[in-house]
Parts: sequence; structure tokens; C-alpha cells
Amino acid sequence: MASFSNTSHSSGIDFHDRYITPIGFHPDVIATTGSNLQRNKTERTRLQGLMRTGSATDRIGSPNSTTMGWKAKYQAWMVNEGGKKIFFSVFILLHLLVLGLSFLNYDLNDNLVKARRTFGVTYPIARAAALVLHVDAVFILLPVCRNFISLLRRTPLNDIIPFDSNLTFHMAVAWSIVFFTLVHVVSHMVNFSKLAISLANPPTASNIITQFLVANFTTGPGATGWIMTTSLGVMVWFALEKNRRKPNGGFEKFWYTHHLFIVLFINWQLHGMFCMIKPDRPPYCSYNNIGVFWRYWLVGGVIFVYERILREVRSRHRTYISKVILHPSNIMEVQIKKEKTKIRAGQYIFLSCPEVSYFQWHPFTLTSAPEEDYISVHIRILGDFTAAFARALGCDVSNEKGNKDDSSERGSVGSQVVAPPLHRVLPRVMVDGPFGTASEDFFKFETILLIGAGIGVTPFASILKSIWYRLNRLNGTEKPTRLSKVYFIWVIRDFGTAEWFHSLLHAIEEQNVDNQIEVSIYLTATIREDDMNNILVQDVGAERDAITSLRAPTHFGRPNWDRTFSGIVGRHPDTDVGVFFCGPAPLSQTLRAMSNKYTTPKGTRFFFGKENF
Repeated sequence: MASFSNTSHSSGIDFHDRYITPIGFHPDVIATTGSNLQRNKTERTRLQGLMRTGSATDRIGSPNSTTMGWKAKYQAWMVNEGGKKIFFSVFILLHLLVLGLSFLNYDLNDNLVKARRTFGVTYPIARAAALVLHVDAVFILLPVCRNFISLLRRTPLNDIIPFDSNLTFHMAVAWSIVFFTLVHVVSHMVNFSKLAISLANPPTASNIITQFLVANFTTGPGATGWIMTTSLGVMVWFALEKNRRKPNGGFEKFWYTHHLFIVLFINWQLHGMFCMIKPDRPPYCSYNNIGVFWRYWLVGGVIFVYERILREVRSRHRTYISKVILHPSNIMEVQIKKEKTKIRAGQYIFLSCPEVSYFQWHPFTLTSAPEEDYISVHIRILGDFTAAFARALGCDVSNEKGNKDDSSERGSVGSQVVAPPLHRVLPRVMVDGPFGTASEDFFKFETILLIGAGIGVTPFASILKSIWYRLNRLNGTEKPTRLSKVYFIWVIRDFGTAEWFHSLLHAIEEQNVDNQIEVSIYLTATIREDDMNNILVQDVGAERDAITSLRAPTHFGRPNWDRTFSGIVGRHPDTDVGVFFCGPAPLSQTLRAMSNKYTTPKGTRFFFGKENF
């Protein structure tokens, strides 16, 4: 990254090397536009093992899928994609079976001849869609029961069901409810039109419209149906990502309107109890065929209610903030003391501050290790809640908002412990959790690859701390671990983003005698000319990086993922490697594709996991 040298020269700096060895020839980096920083020989000696140029791992290519048989391809596909795809396929198949069989039942049942004669094919379509909606009601609440999911993650079911995609599954069920609600509503609008025509006397246009409106808004099924549809529409609208991420209360609107599901469920139960369309013979409206929604909602609803009660109990545990640290780039660290809390590395909590909002709970990844006597979170002050929370804790971020170009200057200032004003008590916080994530499974592997992008590094702070404690036998219990090698890659855009994490990396590097943890930091932002020249001068002959003060040099540009994964294949043959990522979706898709590309069933297998909460 820094200055210029040539292996034929004895000096640490040689300006001609700048033009001889372009950065594109350094295989660990995909160069950013306009970058002209080169590696000198001092930096080459400081490169971590996986990033050394000219090593044998550079010649390792990706597995040739064309040479694998169908069985090997299937086994490789099952590592990351198979379980998720099969589970979702079973979910779709269940819907198709319920839809098809229920349609045949309502279309052929000899007790519904009168209804079919009056309404036609739209009657069995509406009823079949309603039954599919009842099946969706079984699943809609379970994915957001996080204690339940965390418990199941520790069972053998975790190898079959993709619990880490719980929110994706929740959204899939929600969109299924939206689709079949439209089918149900449109079908019944046709049915109500036919009913209005049959009841209009005389069958004039005004009488037909009147009867149509009466059926829609004065009957029990019609009124409850429109309340349900309106509630669902409001929930879906504010849950859309573009609306949920809007500034000035976007998330708050999503959070509060999502509780309209209570109104939806109550009217759903009432919707079928009016028995508007009766069977041809008695019993016309028995308890077995009307108002049966509670049977489908019962399991998920009981678990959901239990979790909400558990949240209220946990929120009343004795909790107080012990320290607040304001880091550069609007990163706030909050250290919390909480009784009756046992955490595992890689987990997350839900946090609420009654002084800001009693009803809002926001998820944050834990950055503290289980071996520490407190829990901590690092919060990027970006949205309405985080800004209000920062102000309540006494953090002055007024000079930092909207200023994206001062990261280098802020980096020189460093972190600041925030002292509360005299005679002022820090606000109370309520904590729910912790809850499990994909990163929690890091201890199952001998080799792991941790990849964080920007503030997405927070889950790995907890993991790296815990690994550091274990490898150095500082956890008091000396827990056994299979883990023998850790590759940590951090992709950041500016200098300031990295500063709050440097102290941990320094501690790891100092105690990393056996090189069990390899750290690589990639800086992707365009470097200003003055900063570039300053880095070049300071890095010549230095034993530590000019930006991070680590022995491992900072890489300028985006990581060369092909070289990273192929290097791991070369160094760890016949090994299961855990790949854990937290960051933006596009990079997640790239890493998942790389994990699949370099996985061989009888060789190195890459198990990909992404933080999702």
C-alpha cells in the first residue's frame, strides 16, 4: 500500500518502482479507480500468510464443476443452497396441495350445490384461497418468535431448517397472505355482484349497486373483511423497504402499524362466524365449520404471547448503563450491566430506551464477549431512534451529521468517553435477549473466515474477543475449541470507521504468537493526494501500518475473493470452513456465490452464514 521499492535495490524506497509494478499485479486487491499506491518491500514482509504474493496458493483454481458427477454436484449444492431451497419448495408444495384439494372439495361437495349454483366457480376459488390463508396463519408468527428460534437453532433441526432465514420466511408468508387475500377478495366481489343481481327487485342498476354495497359493508363477513383488508394494506405499505428506511419516522411507522395484526386477527376470527353462505342441509353452522381461525393461530399465537410476556419480565431486570464512548464516524459504544444475562459470542439483543420511546425495540449486535462482565453494543448514529438515544446519553453529534469528508480529521481525534452532566442520571434501558444468529456457530469449525463491511463488523468484535480469550486461556474455564485458524477481513470506506475497532485488533495481534488469527483490512474509498503522499512517506521502512498501526498492512481496493477462497482451499484441504458475513446484500450474494464455487463435497467445504435480524 505504501511506498515504492524494487527487490533489486537495498534501500527501502525507490521511486522508479512506482511505474514498474502497477497495483493491478498485486493479486490480493482489485484496484479502485485512480489509486496509485504501491507495495514496498517492508510491506511485503508484513503481509499475512494468505495474502503473500507469489505463494503456491496463487495457483489454486476453482473446482471444475464440469468434472463432478451429479452426486458430487448435489452434495456440494446441499452445503449452502440445498436445505433452504428444499424447505421453501416444501412450503410452496404445501400451498399447492391445500389450494388444489380444497378447490376440489368445495367444487364437488354435495352439500354446497346451492352456493355453486348461485355464485359459480368463484365460490370454490374464494373458499380455497381462504383455507390457504388459514395455513399461512400457522406460520406467520413463528419466524418472529426469536427465543423459540434461538432454542431450535441448538437442535438437530438446524441442519434441516434454515432458521437463520427466519425473517425471509416471515416475508414470504406475508406476501403469500397478500396474494391469496387478493384472490379471496376479488372472488367475493364477483360473488357479491351475483348476489346483488339475484336480490335486486326490480333488477335496476341502482338496486343492484345498493344490494352490492349492503353485502359489502352491512353484513358481518363484508364489514370484517374490509377491516382486515385495510389493516393488511396499511401493514404491507409501511413494511416495504423503501418506506421502512425513510428518514423522519419511517421505521417508527412500520413498527407501530405492524401491530395492526391484532386487529386483523380479531376480525379474522369473527369473519367466518356469521355463516352468511349456508350449506344445503343441517347442521348449517356448526362449531366445526365456522370461526375456526383460532385453531390455526393457536400454536404460533401462544408462543408469540409467551415471548411478549418474557420480554416484559426481562425488561424489568435491573439494568444500567456503565459507560458511553463516542467513537469517530458517529459510532457510539454503550456498555451495559444487566443481571441474569448469559450471552454467547455472535448473538444480538433488542434494546429499548423508555426516555426515547417505551414501545420501540431495536436490534443491535453484541460486541462484548461472554468472558466479560458487561454487555456492549456499538451503534451507528444514523436514524431517528439512534440520534434521540445518543442525545439522551449525552453524546453531541451535531458537528458530525452530514459531514462525510472529515473522517480522516476525526480519526486523529479518537474516541471520547462521554461523561454525563453533573447531577444527571443516565436514562434507563431495557434489554430483551440475547438471541442466536448464524455467527454463533463459529466454534463448530476448525477454520473460519469472518468478513465485515463497515459497521457490519460488530458481530465479529464479540467473536474475536471470545476467540482471543479462549486461545490465550483467559476465560477462566478453558473451554475446549476445535478452532485452529481464523481469517478476518474488514472492508471499510474511510479511516475513522476503523478506529473504534483498532484496540481489539492491536490486542489480538500482540498475543497472536502462533499466527492463529490473520487480519486483513481493505480501504475502498478514494484517497486524497495529500493523504496519499503522507501515507507513502510514513510507511517507508516502518514495521507498522501508517493508518491502523497494525503490523498487517492496509490494502487499498476491493478484496480479490477468488484469491482469498482459493488460498484457503490450498492451505486447508479437506476442511469444513465457516464463512460468516455481516454487511450489504450485494456483497452477501457475492460471498455466497464464492462459497458455492469453491466447495467440493470430498474436499474443502465452505458453509456460508449471514447476519439477518
